[in-house]
Amino acid sequence: MTSSRRQMKLGLSIASAGYHYSAWRLPGVAALSGMDINHHIQGAAIAERGKMDFVFMADWASVMNVTDTRIALDKEHAQVKLDPVLACAALAAVTTHVGLVPTASTTYNHPYNFARRMASIDHISNGRLGWNMVTSTNIDEAMNFGLDGPIDSDTRHARAAEFVAVLRGLWDSWDDDAFLRDKASGQYFDRGKFHWLNHEGAHFKVRGPLDTARPPQGWLPIITAGASVNAQELAAREADICYGGQPSLDMARRYYASVKGRLAKHGRDAGDLLMMPGIMAYIGRTQQEAQDKFDAIQDVMNTDVGIGQLILNHFPDLTGYPLDEPVPELMMRTDNLGSARLAGREPEMTIALMNRAREEKLTLRQLFDVAMCGFWSLGVIGTPASIADMMEEWFTTEAADGFMVQPPYMPGAADDFVDLVIPELQRRGLHRTEYTATTLRGHLGLRRPAGRGVAA
Repeated sequence: MTSSRRQMKLGLSIASAGYHYSAWRLPGVAALSGMDINHHIQGAAIAERGKMDFVFMADWASVMNVTDTRIALDKEHAQVKLDPVLACAALAAVTTHVGLVPTASTTYNHPYNFARRMASIDHISNGRLGWNMVTSTNIDEAMNFGLDGPIDSDTRHARAAEFVAVLRGLWDSWDDDAFLRDKASGQYFDRGKFHWLNHEGAHFKVRGPLDTARPPQGWLPIITAGASVNAQELAAREADICYGGQPSLDMARRYYASVKGRLAKHGRDAGDLLMMPGIMAYIGRTQQEAQDKFDAIQDVMNTDVGIGQLILNHFPDLTGYPLDEPVPELMMRTDNLGSARLAGREPEMTIALMNRAREEKLTLRQLFDVAMCGFWSLGVIGTPASIADMMEEWFTTEAADGFMVQPPYMPGAADDFVDLVIPELQRRGLHRTEYTATTLRGHLGLRRPAGRGVAA
């Protein structure tokens, strides 16, 4: 079955045991997960079976919250993990179509080494590599790189923009037809078809050229995230995909309109940037089966991990309060909500959760349900049809161009999505039934940029 209608883009996040903080405690989930390349291979195979666009690997270069004794980090499974760029190099050898997207920071990398490494893996994978670009906001990472705290937002985002410019300039060091490799004449490449970069800016000084041929995709597709003005501007200027974390349709529509509305001033069209909010789904053939899967993972939840997650997101310390009574009427620390972003949450989302707790009179245990199970983004417990209905509504009402699938636990929840939800999307013509391209740019419907020689 093929379809000429617009279709969703789908990515699968595979870096850890799952997005639920207690995922590693479930039967059938390997506790080693994030440190096991076989876990990543299995995740990539699931995504490829579902004809998904890419697998995604979140990352940060630190153990998080290591000095805060209120945070039960010793019970969290995602604190240790493989370097995702190296993991993608391994996955390139055992997959054929699915895209590979690692995370790497513009704040703690240098563009020359990074351009070389990423171009190499794009060649190894025959054009299937992307890049989740982050600017790094947590203090633990900063202290691993000789800083006392995160760099301010304006500086981080200015550095990121220059980083991308240098990266693309280096990837364009050689024209696509620069390499003659003519054994008869002895001419290996045409000297007129490589280019000095000679970049000198506020953050980097790089001569070039790159000692790697132009990547098969020309430029690798870039993913960014973040709701701040700086983050949205960076996405509108540089990104091919914007990864959102909105938990409701209204919030997602506002974010979609805000980011897409910034494209024109950068000379870009609405179709040049794909908006892909995260979705975390507990899936059953019946609603009760889905609820049972959710309840099973909630049953192994550590309450001290839940309390720590709330503290990180500017809730008061609720240690010692009864779990099955309404959340007490304590004021959130709104005086310092700006730093909520350092914990990976936007203030709007934190406030929305506290308001929800008050309006719905959630118990502390129910509040943990929301915080621990990953429902900061779009969370759903349902059947394949009900989940497809919801995804279709987001997709057709300018809230999403696709979704980043965040399995609560691996591999079972990823298998459920591929084996139950994707066939429903395919029946509706909303997702491909076969790959029609061989590169990540091809999967995403993005044009391949011309090299400098052609552009000139």
